[in-house]
Formats: sequence, structure tokens, C-alpha cells
Amino acid sequence: MATDIGSLVANLAVGTGMGAVTVLVHFWGLIFLTYIMSRHGHRLHPHDSHTRRAAVILVVVFGIFVLHTIEIWLYAALYLALGEMRSFEEALYFSTVAFTTVGFGDVVLTPSWRVLSAIEAANGWILFAWSTAFLLTVTTRLKLLEHDWLDRRD
Repeated sequence: MATDIGSLVANLAVGTGMGAVTVLVHFWGLIFLTYIMSRHGHRLHPHDSHTRRAAVILVVVFGIFVLHTIEIWLYAALYLALGEMRSFEEALYFSTVAFTTVGFGDVVLTPSWRVLSAIEAANGWILFAWSTAFLLTVTTRLKLLEHDWLDRRD
């Protein structure tokens, strides 16, 4: 019983630490994307080309993709460091499946660390939701610049 409690405490401690690290990576990554948009976004005007707006959205999407990739790789490195996986490819595959909450189940952690994979899934779900909200905000702002639909009187 003491081993089970010790394992659970270790899972929660490591999971909380990784959650904090990935949230900080995500936070600073979104701050950086916001900085890039503010640095170049002040040049966007209501009659600018669709190409410029599309470029901003693509930069944000690729930026978010890079953030999630970094976060998945951090978990993969952790699984490898814990000795839970035989190779980095296996750790990366498992981390991607857990982070995206797909959960195929063909690769699993040992019982002593399986709670950590559930924490990664919850962490990934929250970060994907955050990314979606960020992307929606960016897209909405660019759409408002593109269309004058609030002032239109038909």
C-alpha cells in the first residue's frame, strides 16, 4: 500500500511539474506570437489584402503547432528519462497519443507511472483549448478588419 501511495504522489508531483512547465512554454509562446502580430499587425488596415491576413493566421497556426510539438517532446523526454520507453520514437509516439487524448493503448506506461499519462492528457486538452481560443480571437480580429458588417445598413 505504501508503494502505491508513493507512486501516486510521485505521479502527481511529476505531473504537476510538467503541467507547470508546459503551461509556461505555452504562455510565453503565445506572448511571443502576440508580440510578432503587434510588431507587424499595426500595418494591417481594413482594406489590406487577404494575403496579408492569411499570412498572419498561418504564422499563428504554425506557431501554435510548434508550441504543442515542444510540449509533446518534453513529455517524451520525461518518459525516456523515467525509463518507461525503450526509444525516443516510442516515447514520442506515446506522448503524442496521450497529449492529443487519442489514447490508442498499443503503447502504455507501467502501472507505477500510468497516472502521469492521464495528467498529460488533461494537460494537452487544456492547452489545445487555450490554443483554440487564441486562434479564434486572432481570426475574429482579422475578420472584423476585413468586413464592415457591424456598421452596414442594408
